[in-house]
Amino acid sequence: MSIDPGSYTPLYRQLADLLRGRIEAGEFAPGENLPSEAQLAQAYEVGRDTVRDALAALRSEGVIITVKGSGSQVRLWHEPTVVRVDGRARIAARMPSIEEKRQFRLKDGTPVLVVHREGLDEEIHPADRIQLEVGD
Repeated sequence: MSIDPGSYTPLYRQLADLLRGRIEAGEFAPGENLPSEAQLAQAYEVGRDTVRDALAALRSEGVIITVKGSGSQVRLWHEPTVVRVDGRARIAARMPSIEEKRQFRLKDGTPVLVVHREGLDEEIHPADRIQLEVGD
């Protein structure tokens, strides 16, 4: 599949779809660096802004991370830990505070899950590592 400049789908979205497909096909392993922005721009015959927008889309989806000085790499995936939530509870997702990002060592764009139960302190869990199991 290649980039179609005549398509109604924006170029950055086409590139993001192509890169996601390559990642899902195993061409880029978890933790492996993607080609540089310049290499991607040349390989797909698009501008650097298009590449940046495509990488930003993949980052917001949690497919890749970008590390300053190292470039973009496929996000490592971990089997989630199951946390059981018994009784009545409200569960909400939100973006973490700076302190929570530090505490859980969260990458940009990773939300937290907040469990509220009456009479108890709220529980905060990193959404990329936890699955909540709600009981009766």
